[in-house]
Amino acid sequence: MGLRDDLQADIAEAFDDDLADAVTAFTGARTVVTGYDPVTETPTKEIIKFSGRGVFGSYSTDIADGINILLTDTKLTALQNEVVDADGVAFTPAIDDIINGLKVISVGKDPAGASWSIQLRKVNG
Repeated sequence: MGLRDDLQADIAEAFDDDLADAVTAFTGARTVVTGYDPVTETPTKEIIKFSGRGVFGSYSTDIADGINILLTDTKLTALQNEVVDADGVAFTPAIDDIINGLKVISVGKDPAGASWSIQLRKVNG
C-alpha cells in the first residue's frame, strides 16, 4: 500500500472509532445543464447525487476574513475514497454543489490526495 492508502485506512479507522461521535454522513447534489428546450426556452437539467461521510467543523476567527471565509461557513473534511455517486463510483465535489443543504464554496485536498477539505456556506433565500 502507498501513502495515500495508508492515510485513508488510518483516517477511516479514526472515523469508525475515535471520531465516531463527530463523523456525519452527508448527501450532495450537482445540477448539470444537459441541453436546452427551444420551445419552452428553458434548459434541461440532470441532478447527480453523491454521498459520503466526514467531520463538519467551523473556521476559527484567525482564518475567517469576512470575505472569502465567513465565520458562519462550515468546513467539511471527508475521505476521498468514501465520497461516491449513486453507482458507488468515486466522486469529486465541485464549487456550487449542494451538501446537506449548504453550497460548496471551495474544494481542496491534502497533499497525499486522501481527504477533501470542503468549504460550505448557507444558501441565501
